[in-house]
Amino acid sequence: MGYRAVAPDLRGYGDSDAPDSVESYTCFHIIGDLVELIDVLDPDVGKVFVVGHDWGDYMAWLLCLFRPDKVKALVNLSVPFIRFDREIKPVGVWKAVYGDDYYISRFQKVNFAEVGVERVVKEYLCDFPVLLPKGKLFKRPLDEQITLPSWLSEEEANYYVTVFQKTGFTCPINYYRNLGRNWELLGPWVGSKIKTPAKFIVGDKDLAYGMPGMKEYIHNGGFKEDVPSLEQVVVMKGVSHFINMEKPEEISSHIYDFFCQFH
Repeated sequence: MGYRAVAPDLRGYGDSDAPDSVESYTCFHIIGDLVELIDVLDPDVGKVFVVGHDWGDYMAWLLCLFRPDKVKALVNLSVPFIRFDREIKPVGVWKAVYGDDYYISRFQKVNFAEVGVERVVKEYLCDFPVLLPKGKLFKRPLDEQITLPSWLSEEEANYYVTVFQKTGFTCPINYYRNLGRNWELLGPWVGSKIKTPAKFIVGDKDLAYGMPGMKEYIHNGGFKEDVPSLEQVVVMKGVSHFINMEKPEEISSHIYDFFCQFH
């Protein structure tokens, strides 16, 4: 398609550095890493197209907020930009609404990540459980064979297992453990807008899309108010959270068509 594509391992993932301290995974650290990477990839202009998914969404929105000079245009999948509210602490809200077994609540606990890598990776890719009861991590019996979804081969699943075995889950879960710290750090940006040209794609079966108030926010003006340069919202039918893996060709076409507008 004429683009050089780079898919970096964020800190704590894959072959990238994985600091031990929880405090090393704030949004400032991650965005700092991305800015340095962009400067290395494009030292002359230092400006790129960005695509994000899940935590990549969150960091991509913040990259556009902190350093709009680094991003030509953005396509984000699954998670919209959510405005900051100094009166609402996100972890407290999720815990109050969904309880202690909600995955974000459980991820705050020390030693939660000390579980079997293969089991966790495959069950998350298959079921994407959001409730993780204490003492009963997953709903399947340990001796039950896991059937992978049609869009994920055994070879691909085993690759993800191998990658996560390098560092385990503590570092990735540290992203969740910094939600409260990020809330404090983002105080100066309350009311700020994302002004980078953006396109948002979500599956209608995505749990994020089904969260209380999310559809109203996306479709009734709130999202557009916070992202004034939001040019298009696409809702894909019958698609869930791993949208780029479930519909790779369609997602690639959406990304390519959008970025072509900015040449």
